[in-house]
Amino acid sequence: MKKTLLFAAVMMLLATTAFAQATATGTTNLNLTVSNEANISITTANTALASGGTTFNDYTGTTNYVYQIRTTQATGTGSITLKITSDFSAGGGGLPSVAVPATAGDALTFTCTSAAGTPCAAAQTASTTASATAVTFGANAHAGAPGAVATSGAAGSVTWDFTNDPKYPTGGYTAIATFTISAT
Repeated sequence: MKKTLLFAAVMMLLATTAFAQATATGTTNLNLTVSNEANISITTANTALASGGTTFNDYTGTTNYVYQIRTTQATGTGSITLKITSDFSAGGGGLPSVAVPATAGDALTFTCTSAAGTPCAAAQTASTTASATAVTFGANAHAGAPGAVATSGAAGSVTWDFTNDPKYPTGGYTAIATFTISAT
């Protein structure tokens, strides 16, 4: 009886092993989580601010950029902001400066355009201490959504306006504007 039970157990083990062999096809589940993300590329590396003549017209110029963004479906938000991270000068003595204007009221302002999202509705004042918002995005902003960013990216621009104060000494001055895009 023990030999018969042992034989039966060995046969069942061999049968189980035979059924566990690989087959010609198989499947797997591919689990994908699409996250919020964004990127920006400034396409105008050096923006020249120029006056319209010698009558102290403001200095103006345009910076162009391309961006992609994807915000979460129900509660997502996004924005493109900018901040002056290196000023024209330390100010004082009538030098052009964002942080320390030569004359009260002198300012670097900007207006915005954007192929998607909501560009700033009025001129914004640039700052060395706080970021100013150029474009905002709502929930579910992504390529393919109505009025959304194209798959290859969307275009936007910032047009600058800097007071042409007669106090400024002649010479060349450079400031750096840092653009930041974010998506939640």
